[in-house]
Amino acid sequence: MKQKIALILAATLSLVACNDMKDFEPQREYPADASLRKIYILSEGLFNNNNSRLASYDFGIADPSKRLDTDIFLTRNKRGLGDTANDMQRYGSKIYIVVNVSSQIEVINAETAESIKRIPFFNEENKARQPRYIDFYEGKAYVCSFDGSLARIDTASLEVEAFTQVGRNPDGLCIANRKIYVSNSGGLDFPNYDRTVSVVDIDSFKERKKIEIGMNPYKIHADSQGDVYVVTRGNYDETGYAFHKIDSEIDRKIQTFDSLAVYNFEIHADKAYLYSHDFSTGQNWIKVFDCLSERVIDHRFVKDTSLVINTLYGLAINPINGDVYAMDAQGFFNWGDLLCFDPTGNLRYRINQVGLNPNHIIFF
Repeated sequence: MKQKIALILAATLSLVACNDMKDFEPQREYPADASLRKIYILSEGLFNNNNSRLASYDFGIADPSKRLDTDIFLTRNKRGLGDTANDMQRYGSKIYIVVNVSSQIEVINAETAESIKRIPFFNEENKARQPRYIDFYEGKAYVCSFDGSLARIDTASLEVEAFTQVGRNPDGLCIANRKIYVSNSGGLDFPNYDRTVSVVDIDSFKERKKIEIGMNPYKIHADSQGDVYVVTRGNYDETGYAFHKIDSEIDRKIQTFDSLAVYNFEIHADKAYLYSHDFSTGQNWIKVFDCLSERVIDHRFVKDTSLVINTLYGLAINPINGDVYAMDAQGFFNWGDLLCFDPTGNLRYRINQVGLNPNHIIFF
């Protein structure tokens, strides 16, 4: 934990006087991809630097040098996105961007990237709730925030309908069996982390119970069977990461995969793409886990052993063809790269230096 904090602080200090790298023009390659029309790439920037960005790469533009706009949000809206954008998800014709430190949900038109509404996330005392992640179900958006709240937003009116309380510093959510599962990290109370996942009933919008899961719960996703998988980060370097399974029928942890020290993961077509970055050694790995057979089916997804990913910071799966996109944050204080792998783990192409700490992608 101390090493991770030191890295982030170093990155922050290195960039305070950089003017958001507006004059930085790296050497680039401009790949083509017949399976895609365009992608949006969210980069969170650095904490308290107010430099989150939304980039657009348009594969349909004939002139390759014009395909990449490293700040399409600024181009279209004449203002910045805000401070520390943690999540981005598409629902219908809108994209929702969760901006944690600015305590806002930015809702944009999916096609044009033009802002539709900025939803403030502050409590009755005007204190920032600090939203973290978002998920959707039957016309509603659900947002967990570091203040311990879970919000419900109507996606037609874009009004916040209700809040309910969950655990301490929730840091992930997913929906299964008409229930919302919220991982309560307690991360702002270091070293007194939370150890629970809250179960919230969709209809009553009330917490039903808390499931004991392990120290410092983080990302959480469900597969097609309704099984819920969650990562716990422990005390980072001291206790390490773990990967767990919750049965959403009985709302109980039924398995811990002890051999899988997973930092984060994404699920696509009942395959969990597990990955980890060791902040002490700088080592990364990606494994593929079959959610149906509950076993690792590929222990080394990236097939080129000479390929270096410096700081594996996010994964995204192209829903059209199963290509896997790895986001390399390059040590947190250099602009990160986007690497596209085919479903068998062979590198197809990379887009260099797309933004500072890239973390999410939307595919068109």
